[in-house]
Amino acid sequence: MSAPAFAVVDPATGETVRVYETISDDRLGEAVAAADDAHRAWRRIPLAERAAVVRRVAGLHRERRRELAAIAALEMGKPIGQALAEVDFSADIYAYYADNAERFLADEPLELRSGGGRAFVRRASLGALLGIMPWNFPYYQVARFAAPNVVAGNTILLKHAPQCPESAAAIEELFAEAGAPAGVYTNVYASTDQVAGLIADPRVQGVSLTGSERAGAAVAALAGRHLKKVVLELGGSDPFLLLSTDDLAAAVDAAVAARLDNNGQTCNAAKRFIVADELYDAFAAELAARFRGIVPSSPQHPDTVLGPLSSAAATELLEAQLDRAEAQGARVLVRGERDGNFFPPAVLAEVGPAMDAYAAEFFGPVAQLHRAASEEDAVRIANDTPYGLGAYVFTTDPEQALRVADRLDAGMIWVNLVQGDAPELPFGGVKRSGFGRELGRFGAEEFVNRKLIRIG
Repeated sequence: MSAPAFAVVDPATGETVRVYETISDDRLGEAVAAADDAHRAWRRIPLAERAAVVRRVAGLHRERRRELAAIAALEMGKPIGQALAEVDFSADIYAYYADNAERFLADEPLELRSGGGRAFVRRASLGALLGIMPWNFPYYQVARFAAPNVVAGNTILLKHAPQCPESAAAIEELFAEAGAPAGVYTNVYASTDQVAGLIADPRVQGVSLTGSERAGAAVAALAGRHLKKVVLELGGSDPFLLLSTDDLAAAVDAAVAARLDNNGQTCNAAKRFIVADELYDAFAAELAARFRGIVPSSPQHPDTVLGPLSSAAATELLEAQLDRAEAQGARVLVRGERDGNFFPPAVLAEVGPAMDAYAAEFFGPVAQLHRAASEEDAVRIANDTPYGLGAYVFTTDPEQALRVADRLDAGMIWVNLVQGDAPELPFGGVKRSGFGRELGRFGAEEFVNRKLIRIG
């Protein structure tokens, strides 16, 4: 029997805790109509009042952080300390857009070269928007889509991942309690076919998806057919380039954090470690030793570093990827035995271009090691991927850092740090990692009508 469409399944035990019904077509139609109707009134609400609602959403995240974090830990196995940090970061995002709404949406004067009068660009909302969000960051992913768009006057239909029904419902409740009128933010437990119908619906003005490359391609094709603006944040196989260091232990600490955060299930996690030849052996030995010492444990324990993978399907896929890599000739430096969805960290070396693993995204605690003969070779390996989300560069040479950053095909470059995301920093990629940006000022620009007004 197939799994329920929307259900809380504890990945630590495999127990189905609760099941939720998919929304009926009639109720979904009512939700779209409500979002469309709500937009007509919401866009005319003064900006300060819209911002105040979003600011209260931020405050409610902070007030209920433990409750919200516990939901995420149960739904997808996120270690509770990391779940608390996610809720806090989500609150910061809502507050950031509330605080900066006036500046981001202010009229932009244009200099006229002739003709007299004046001209400016006024940013206006588009209407009802559809968000399709993944399970790995159930609050943060929603915040970076919903916060700027609700402030701008758009309304939101949010289709969350099937394994996150309770975090999805909780966010809707926070918006209602914060004073958002009915229809401004609506959670819908929609099926894949129903999502296709939403994208086709002329009342839906745009679509934002964070998810897999396959899902992004399908949504983009459908949105294009119906002439809908779409933003895609897809997968990544981000390189971590270690070119020089005066503190190898600190570089390994950064590598461990960048690979194992969120149980290794992060799109912009460092996944391929490209190390200068003279540092490779020492780095590989130290990383392998650190990974061997990390034992997956309960996500509910405050000291847990690595919890279970999000589902049995995710665990089986990762195990199959590792088996295939080993069968095709990759050298396995570290690998333990899985226990249910608890998956010990693994390290692969000598992964060549002919292997499936070379171009694949490993969505779990698996690191690939690559030896680089030179800076040129490191950049070549880093760019030799269909993805282009983020990249990490570690070097003691500031000029080299900028030189390499300029040559990397990625939407985000982090130099000598990891986990440096912030509400004011744009997030997004290139190549098969998608297009469009979220967060920062750029995130406030994706779903607005930059309306030219010229007065003679």
